[in-house]
Amino acid sequence: MEAASGLFAEGGFDAVRHRAVAERAGLPLASTTYYFDSLDELITAAVEFHGRSELSSFRHRLSSLPEQMTDDVLVEFMLDLLVGEDATDIEAVLLRYERLVATGRRPYLRPLMRALSTELRGLIADVFARSGRDIDSDRVEELIALVDGSVVNSFIELKSDPRGVAARMLRSALSRHA
Repeated sequence: MEAASGLFAEGGFDAVRHRAVAERAGLPLASTTYYFDSLDELITAAVEFHGRSELSSFRHRLSSLPEQMTDDVLVEFMLDLLVGEDATDIEAVLLRYERLVATGRRPYLRPLMRALSTELRGLIADVFARSGRDIDSDRVEELIALVDGSVVNSFIELKSDPRGVAARMLRSALSRHA
């Protein structure tokens, strides 16, 4: 699972293949085909492991953040959660968004993605609650759309800092609704 998740994070859906996972894990090919009857099952396991690992990591980070966090801390946490933690790796951000879009072409992933999305939205609400701000589910959706739209638009406009663009938009939105 960890090997499949790593391949998924590094190369998207096309990188997750029975042979590649077995090689990465140092196992015989038969072991991946034994536990995963199809490539769809293997990809689902990789996406779930990756998504749940990220959410768990962020829940742990959230518990160590101060209450009543500043807008800057809140924005950086949100961007780490939605865009990725490495602000300088444009390729990683692009790959992250390609994976999200490509998920829509895989109907077998829809139930899992709905579940992970619900957990993500709950985590974002928890971030705001920890910062002393009440936020409803519509506002969570709005802020996610703002960040995602800013990032995708920065790719279209060939801007070299999608995270910076999203940060400016998110700070502006938070200051208007303070």
